[in-house]
Amino acid sequence: MVLLQTERLLLRPFEQRDLEDLFEYARQPEVGPAAGWRPHEDIEETREVLQNFLGNSGELAIVDRSEDKVIGSIGLTKDERRDNNRAKAMGYALNRHYWGRGYMAEAVGAVLNYGFNTLLLNLVSIYHFPFNEQSRRVIEKCGFVYEGTLRQAKGIYDGRVHDVVCYSMTREEYRNYCK
Repeated sequence: MVLLQTERLLLRPFEQRDLEDLFEYARQPEVGPAAGWRPHEDIEETREVLQNFLGNSGELAIVDRSEDKVIGSIGLTKDERRDNNRAKAMGYALNRHYWGRGYMAEAVGAVLNYGFNTLLLNLVSIYHFPFNEQSRRVIEKCGFVYEGTLRQAKGIYDGRVHDVVCYSMTREEYRNYCK
């Protein structure tokens, strides 16, 4: 079981008791659409997502240690755009009430450390839609390198297709960034 701890956060597998906290941020209109998914309309929709998270060791709950509250999620999954089993794609979401406090950069740093030093990955990629400025700022703050923009690359819940901006970090870049 993966358990990562930072100064303010605990990153751990999701548990059944996380349902209400997950629903709180999954229904926020600023959170899901920025990542391409529809805000949850009811807790049953969130329950289905939670069941998927429970069986997915790559998806971690971001817990604010001071409140013992799940405030987001972060994970490393197969990068569908790369044929490389030593590369993973990172994705995340954060309750809007916790934006702008450095929580996501803190979580990303912990997951990068785990990915490069425990999983021995060679590359971690991360993607965002061009309109998601908050994510872009986190990505750049964390030292990812811009690779390019895939035009008309991803359809979202409402049927629209958007460009996808791609960044990555190699193990060597991670080591140099952390010096």
